Amino acid sequence: MLNWSELEKAVNECKKCELYKMRNNIVMGDGDKKADLLIISEAPGKQEDLTGKPFVGKSGLLLDKILASVDLKRDEIYLANIVKCRPPNNRNPKESERQLCLPYLRNQFALIKPKIIVCLGRVSAQTIIEPSFKITKQRGIWYERKNCLIIATYHPAALLRDSTKKRDVWEDFKNIKSKYDELKKTQL
Repeated sequence: MLNWSELEKAVNECKKCELYKMRNNIVMGDGDKKADLLIISEAPGKQEDLTGKPFVGKSGLLLDKILASVDLKRDEIYLANIVKCRPPNNRNPKESERQLCLPYLRNQFALIKPKIIVCLGRVSAQTIIEPSFKITKQRGIWYERKNCLIIATYHPAALLRDSTKKRDVWEDFKNIKSKYDELKKTQL
């Protein structure tokens, strides 16, 4: 396992797939590096690639509102992606790209030691929970692996395209916040 500076250096120097050729910046992650709550998306978008920070575009603004609605703040969680470089035209990362980048995310997980993982969207859930994951049928269900609770919900980008999903995400995040608060109480 690498420490944070070694991990960032390894990701910055990564040339395992073709995505490195098109990136402006890697998007390592952002937030509390000892957070109990880790939110994982599939890949950086255009704004994230330009800034090197996750969730700074329209989806990020919506995620901030979602977090605020359940009294969570960015500085108490950690945000990461499956792949650290933006796929062209914001396409979903290919399976091969995800598998090549996954060791970096696993290293982040080992360093952060979160108690809860929230997968945003199908691609994240299929990578983290199970390859056959169906976001429309399995979102909002808790899973447990390696002493960590895992749940998936729709990606904020999906809400920007289809506002009927907002209610589901609201319910999921209330559930997440409730579980998060339970864990915090047991740590006292």
